[in-house]
Amino acid sequence: MTPDPALRTALSCTIITKNEADRILRCLESVRGLVSEIIVIDSGSTDETLRICRDFGATCFHRDWEGYGQQKRFAESQASHDWILNLDADEWLTEATRAELFALLRAPIPDAIHGYEFRITQVYPGDDRPRPFADYHSYVRLYDRTRCRFPDSAVFDEVKVPSAHKGHIRAPIFHQSIRSIAHLVEKNIAYYKLQTGEVKKKSPLTLVRIGFEPMLVFFKYYIMKMHVTGGVYGFIVAITIAMLRTYRLAILYFPKERTR
Repeated sequence: MTPDPALRTALSCTIITKNEADRILRCLESVRGLVSEIIVIDSGSTDETLRICRDFGATCFHRDWEGYGQQKRFAESQASHDWILNLDADEWLTEATRAELFALLRAPIPDAIHGYEFRITQVYPGDDRPRPFADYHSYVRLYDRTRCRFPDSAVFDEVKVPSAHKGHIRAPIFHQSIRSIAHLVEKNIAYYKLQTGEVKKKSPLTLVRIGFEPMLVFFKYYIMKMHVTGGVYGFIVAITIAMLRTYRLAILYFPKERTR
């Protein structure tokens, strides 16, 4: 990879993959000129993911899946540079984000800053930009691995940086987390089963939560997270997430069912 020679800080971009051939190139293209290398940790793709990544110039490693945190920590250990830009294969930098990062990296990063937080904004399948007032999460994705890292956790994959040492990138990262409603269901069920491996405690309140929590989840996603602006598709997304929450609570309450 050949970054812009005006950049003062060398970056490694880390990405974890499995069967992402339909969307990985968009992610790779979005970091062109910003990073010195791209490290891809693949957990067994059977499509063209690895060919696309290698053709782009990425360095690829195979590692059997253990969990989100474990995969990302392994990616950190393979990077040549301490400053890491972590992206998921279904994410990409917008042009505004690229411009902001180029401006940031043309000067030395202040020593007091350990990481930068981004708004990760959801994009519906088939769209190239978010719906009006789309929901987002804020995560540190550009960070110094000598000062902070991903946790050694299968499900909690968030870099924690104290507010005093955290910078903020105003422009967003776009995130197209699902390919379809069917993929939304499949992805969440797999995540919930993984999550129950770390959430051991069974609470008698779980049965009570099953009775009302899905309705609250629907309200949260449809109204508060503004899926109402997504039309019919937004309604289907919100009600599907609410039903999936019922499933999550059920497997927490009936642990013997987790492996079936």
